[in-house]
Amino acid sequence: MKVLVTGGAGFIGSAVIRQYINETNHEVINLDALTYAGNLESLTEVSSSSRYSFEHANICDIKAIEKIFKQYQPDAIMHLAAESHVDRSIDGPADFIQTNIVGTYNLLDVSRKYWACLESSKKDKFRFHHVSTDEVYGDLDESGFFTEETSYEPSSPYSASKASSDHLVRAWYRTYGLPVVVTNCSNNYGAYQFPEKLIPLVTLNALEGKPLPVYGTGEQVRDWLHVDDHARALRLVLEKGKLGETYNIGGHNEKTNLDVVKTICSILDELVPDSEFKPHEQLIRFVTDRPGHDVRYAIDADKIARDLGWLPEETFESGIKKTIRWYLDNSEWCQHVLDGSYQRERLGTGMAARS
Repeated sequence: MKVLVTGGAGFIGSAVIRQYINETNHEVINLDALTYAGNLESLTEVSSSSRYSFEHANICDIKAIEKIFKQYQPDAIMHLAAESHVDRSIDGPADFIQTNIVGTYNLLDVSRKYWACLESSKKDKFRFHHVSTDEVYGDLDESGFFTEETSYEPSSPYSASKASSDHLVRAWYRTYGLPVVVTNCSNNYGAYQFPEKLIPLVTLNALEGKPLPVYGTGEQVRDWLHVDDHARALRLVLEKGKLGETYNIGGHNEKTNLDVVKTICSILDELVPDSEFKPHEQLIRFVTDRPGHDVRYAIDADKIARDLGWLPEETFESGIKKTIRWYLDNSEWCQHVLDGSYQRERLGTGMAARS
């Protein structure tokens, strides 16, 4: 199978591609615009494979997409390319509308025309897998879980743009018959994650003795999913998911943000015993909460377990320790990322959008 992965130089996309090249015989085409969060160093271990190709292109450029489809003739699309950081969407929503909505439309339009012209055997096997987030559902009270039937109530410009793209994908299935599957996942963590996200940000700040910002009281609850578990689930849904269906993917690991930060501090105390900043928990600083911050996310992943046999392999306890070890062992990767435009400044206050 020949799979076109959009956003393949990003955190989740690169994990998917590494698994495809290392664990299967599939051919992979990585389409990525290489914005600030895209990093080809995350694919160094597979970049020399004859089954891997890279195309530097933006999904907002429909002519470039058409050219790539014509050149590679993919059997399936895994669509991960997106602007994905809530804080950035608060400061600058326009990029999220353009990439997540218009870019997804472009892919759907090109995919539909391409699929319609395939010979019957290839047409029957073609799949368009749209990868989304649990944030489209809004937030939860202290009890309950998001299911595939939960109504959409997005809170941020980011989640609103992803909700819009989800609706477009489902419309293309119902109206045009394009063979699609959709997944909505919980918070990912693991190796190669861009350090604007909570776990790498806290890890790298703590190693340097910098403040560890915790929004509000830190009592917001998230379900944490290791990126390698997520990549396995994405591959499974692409190949065996029922057309037109949605599958929620969760890690069965609900933690408050404050608990996550304290866990990281405790692990660093253990792994870096000679740190001058021990105990690292002393670096925690409570800061003004994010506007519209959702209180709790929790996913019911029974459907993907029941229908496709997927379950996460990592607990949060096993996964977080592996993740922190990776950041300790890969300081060069981290430094190359931080040499770019992001310097771990506070984003998402809403001030940029108002200025």
